[in-house]
Amino acid sequence: MSSSTIQQKPEQKSGASPVFNFFKGVAQVAGGTVLGITMLTSSIVAGGLVGLATSFRNLPDVRVLRGYVPTETTYIYDVKGKLLASLHGEANREVVKLEEISPYLKRAVIAIEDKQFYLHQGINPNSVGRAFLANWEEGSVVQGGSTLTMQLVRNLFLSPERSWARKIAEAVLSIRVEQIFNKDQILEMYLNQIYWGHNNYGIETASESYFAKSAAELNLAESSMLAGLIQSPEAYSPFVNYQFSKQRQAQVLTRMRELGWITAAEEKEALQQPLLVGKSTSWRTSELPYITEAVIAELNERFGPDAVVKGGMRVQTTIEYNFQKRSEAVVARAHRNLRRRGLYADQVALAAVDPRTHFVKALVGGVNYEKSQFNRAIQSRRQPGSSFKPFVYYTAFASGKYGPSSTIYDTPVRYRDGNGYYSPKNYGGGYSGAMNIRTALIFSRNVPAVKIGRAVGLDKVIKVLRTLGIKSPLKPVTSLPLGSIGVTPLEMAGAYATFANNGWHSDTTIIVRVTDSDGNVLLDNTPQPKLVLNQWAVASLNGVLRSVITSGTGKEAQIGRQAAGKTGTTDSERDVWFVGHVPQLSTAVWIGNDNNRPLGRGATGGKYAAPVWRTFMLEALKNEPVRYFEPSSKFKRP
Repeated sequence: MSSSTIQQKPEQKSGASPVFNFFKGVAQVAGGTVLGITMLTSSIVAGGLVGLATSFRNLPDVRVLRGYVPTETTYIYDVKGKLLASLHGEANREVVKLEEISPYLKRAVIAIEDKQFYLHQGINPNSVGRAFLANWEEGSVVQGGSTLTMQLVRNLFLSPERSWARKIAEAVLSIRVEQIFNKDQILEMYLNQIYWGHNNYGIETASESYFAKSAAELNLAESSMLAGLIQSPEAYSPFVNYQFSKQRQAQVLTRMRELGWITAAEEKEALQQPLLVGKSTSWRTSELPYITEAVIAELNERFGPDAVVKGGMRVQTTIEYNFQKRSEAVVARAHRNLRRRGLYADQVALAAVDPRTHFVKALVGGVNYEKSQFNRAIQSRRQPGSSFKPFVYYTAFASGKYGPSSTIYDTPVRYRDGNGYYSPKNYGGGYSGAMNIRTALIFSRNVPAVKIGRAVGLDKVIKVLRTLGIKSPLKPVTSLPLGSIGVTPLEMAGAYATFANNGWHSDTTIIVRVTDSDGNVLLDNTPQPKLVLNQWAVASLNGVLRSVITSGTGKEAQIGRQAAGKTGTTDSERDVWFVGHVPQLSTAVWIGNDNNRPLGRGATGGKYAAPVWRTFMLEALKNEPVRYFEPSSKFKRP
């Protein structure tokens, strides 16, 4: 039997499918009289049921099936197509076309469940008669006599209760379905709808789960085993009882031989063939859990949680599997080294973004996902300390009133802030008097940053932050330039990425594209960069941030090529950061404790976070050519 099928009934459209011709031929072997009697009896029974249907005025309209889209599993892949995770609610399902299903499977299912499927009109009078007698003798519904069509409407529209009313409703709906859809359409809906055990709905997911192959690749042995599951999926499951499953498989093969659909030799060969079953994949864990969590968060924001777990999306991420695994290894190794150096840090988080696309390239939410599933790279808002200062100085440069050589005074100052007064202090104490902005940023002086922030306007600084994609809550408090608010590592990496790309910005994303199961594009994140910053101001800032690494607080971040970055340390020494970039990659590293316990006296971003950043960047840039930042002399000062 060919896997190709028709889309209209033979009497509706000339030319029948190989599927239909196969079963019609079987009927002709038994004699044309059988077909005639069956059709005549079907019509008589159908007429009686239509009369009964007047008492079922509230039955659903089966025409809704024309637009019916079953719930489907969503799949998440890395940028090269490697499957990372599947998302689903109760129903783990992947819908496939009938021609994409093995002909062995179609024959096996029809043989064991409804051998006259292609001959009846929704109900099988012989089966109905046998069931009626059995039920009459017992005084209740004990035998079904259901056709595939009846099983389909029961799954879609009716409750599983055993009652006369439900059986009659089932029969009426089946006749209606057969009047609207052809046999191949019904069979396709059936095979994609029914339950196959272990949370697998639909033949494609079942095939992948039991045999790690698509439904199109199933052989006779595998098909007969799967067909046998339909009656009682968990009871006959090879995952539960392999021998019981083989016994049920034998019943299916015997039925197929008795019908003349396979030979005795084929039956014997299939029965003797071992079934290479694996293990259920319905609830398998993600290959890259930190990544899939971030993907789900972005999908939920765009489409809503219900669509994500039921919509059958195909999600291509920006992540390359091996690169992410290496990034996780770097973080785990760095954490061990930090502990050996005596730093009381429970966690390290890292986020890396490609400045040219704003695609996330690596996202490590902690040192060990199995021990803690909290994704600090996207969920934890921590004070960035002095790594926040570049946003303030960019705002100053873009105003046209300041440049790297502008003089600022590192002297005591006091501001009225809220209900009291605020006097900023430098890390380590003391003041240095007059200095230029370049020096103030290179050596991370606090007082000049606060003064500049007040001078240019904190509301303008916040506006720049929003432009750069930082969505965390922000308030124009006087201490804002010192990073007194909470942000995530991914927000910091994404914002610095716009500096790295000389003011060109796209929305930071971990998703390249989303399609439905038919390939229709639901979301296309092809970068569309916009110039959002003043390029002279950005180039000037990058020049200063390069000096931070070559001669300032970030010396431990030197990687043998042009790079720019900034250290960050909170006053309480609870958080240390290094955020930096080259033209091809922007990376933020955060180190701290989930309970906000101080890291220890003398803990700074330059001492601890910068070396982690350096190790990661050296690994990440192994095959990347050296590129240089644009000089400020190329652009006109505002």
